[in-house]
Amino acid sequence: MSAPERIPPRSVTTAELLAEGELSVRGRIREASNAVLLCDVTYEGRKASCVYKPVAGERPLWDFPDGNLAQREVAAYEVSEATGWGLVPTTILRDGPYGEGMCQLWIDLVPEGAELLALIDGEEPGEGWKAVGFAEVGEGRTALLVHADDERLRRLAVLDVVINNGDRKGGHLLPAPEGRLFGIDHGVTFNAENKLRTLLWGWAGEKLTPEAVDVLERLRGALDGTLGVRLGELITAAELDATRARVAGLLTSGRHPEPSGEWPAIPWPPV
Repeated sequence: MSAPERIPPRSVTTAELLAEGELSVRGRIREASNAVLLCDVTYEGRKASCVYKPVAGERPLWDFPDGNLAQREVAAYEVSEATGWGLVPTTILRDGPYGEGMCQLWIDLVPEGAELLALIDGEEPGEGWKAVGFAEVGEGRTALLVHADDERLRRLAVLDVVINNGDRKGGHLLPAPEGRLFGIDHGVTFNAENKLRTLLWGWAGEKLTPEAVDVLERLRGALDGTLGVRLGELITAAELDATRARVAGLLTSGRHPEPSGEWPAIPWPPV
C-alpha cells in the first residue's frame, strides 16, 4: 500500500496576508498628518509588518469631498498593478482595530548608492540629473532642485500623471531591496480637476518612452474593463472618467506634461 501523497502547504499571497491576517498595533507613526499605525499582521504561519490607516483618523479635505483617503490609496495600488511596474506596495481595504482602513505592506529601506533628490548650487543640473526648479534655501540664497535621471522615477512620474497625484514628495520615495523603488502616500489622488503636484518634473515636455506608451495603451483598455470596474468601487464616476481622459491625453500628446500654472506645481517642503 503506497503512502498518501503529501500536499505542500499553500503559499499565502501578500494580499491575502494583509486582508485576512490578524492585525496587532505596534505604535503610531507621529510624523504623519493623519492617523498612521505601524502593525504586525499574521496569517497561516506568515508574518509581516504593515501600515494601517483607519478612515476614522483621516482629516477631511475640502477639495477631496467624495470617498476617503484610504480608498484612493487602494485605487493607486490597483492602477500601479495594472501598469505592471509594481510601483506601489501591496495595499488593501479591510476592517481593523479602529474600523475600516487602508492596510499596506511595510517596505524595509536600503541605502541608495546614489541620491534621488538634491539641492545644488548653479543653474545646470549636471550629468545624471534633471532640473525641477529653483528653491529658496534661506538668507536670500537659492538652489536648484534636481532629481536623478532614473528609469524608476520616470515610470513613477507617468503613474503620478495618470492618478493625478497632488503630493509627490521626496519622503514618499522608498528605495527597496533588489533595486526596487516604491511610492507611498496616495491619499490625495484621482481628483477630477488637475491637481498634479510633484517633484518629478524633470522630463516635462519630453517624449514618453516607448515602454510608457505601451503601458498606457494597455491601461486604456484595462480602464474600460476590469480595472475600471474595480476603480468604480473606490472613486467617483467623474473621477474615473477623468482618469481615462488623462491616459488618453498622454497618448495623444506622446509627451510628459508640463506644469499648468493653475495649481502649485511643486509640494513644499519637498520631503
